[in-house]
Amino acid sequence: MTYSIIGSGAIGSAIARHFASAGIPVAVANTRGPDSLRDFADRFGGAVKPTELASALEADIVILAIPHDAVKGVLAKSSGWKGRIIIDATNAIDPATFGPADLGGEPSSFIVAKLAPGSKLVKGFNHILAKILTRDPDDGRGYGKRTLFISGDVPDAKQVVSELMQKFGFAVIDLGTLSEGGLLQQYGAPLTGHSLVTQELKGSSFADMDVVVH
Repeated sequence: MTYSIIGSGAIGSAIARHFASAGIPVAVANTRGPDSLRDFADRFGGAVKPTELASALEADIVILAIPHDAVKGVLAKSSGWKGRIIIDATNAIDPATFGPADLGGEPSSFIVAKLAPGSKLVKGFNHILAKILTRDPDDGRGYGKRTLFISGDVPDAKQVVSELMQKFGFAVIDLGTLSEGGLLQQYGAPLTGHSLVTQELKGSSFADMDVVVH
C-alpha cells in the first residue's frame, strides 16, 4: 500500500506528522515541486518523501489536504483512478466570509468525487482544527483516544481508511454515506470543530461510557 499527501499546509503537516510517528512512508507533493518541500520533509525524518505531483497522484491512497477550490486543477493532473482511494480532507470555504461555501445542499465531497471518476472517496481528517489534529491521539489525561470521523459510499475503502487512522492511534466513527455523514462533517456542518475523545471501554463501567468534549 502506497500513500501520498497533496498539500503541505497546516492539515497536510498534521497528517504527515502522524505518518512519521507511525513509521509509515508517505510521499508529499504540491504544485510548486519537490524542491519546495525539502524543509517540510526534514521536519519529519525519512518517512516523508517529497515527490512530483503527478507521481503522488498515483499512490494507492491519496490524501487531499489542499484548498477545496484547488482540487479541480490538481486532480486534472491524474492519469486515472481505477478504484484507488482518495481521502478528502478539504473544506469548502467561502473566502469572502470564511463561512461555508454555497454548494446548493450538495455534499462537498460529491464535487471532489465527480472530479476523480473511478476513485473510492472517503471524507476524513477535515473536521477539527489542524492544531488539534497534530496532537498525539492519546490526550495524555487518561480519557482515551481522540476521535476522527469518516464517511463514504464504498465500505471497503472506509475500512482501509479507518485502519490507517487507527494505526495513527485515533478512534474512528463511521458516519455513513457521503449524503448522510458527509453533510454532518463537512465545513460548517454540525460536527465541524468538535474535538471528541472516545473513552477506552476496558476497565470501565457502562455508566462511565461517554464521549468527552474538548
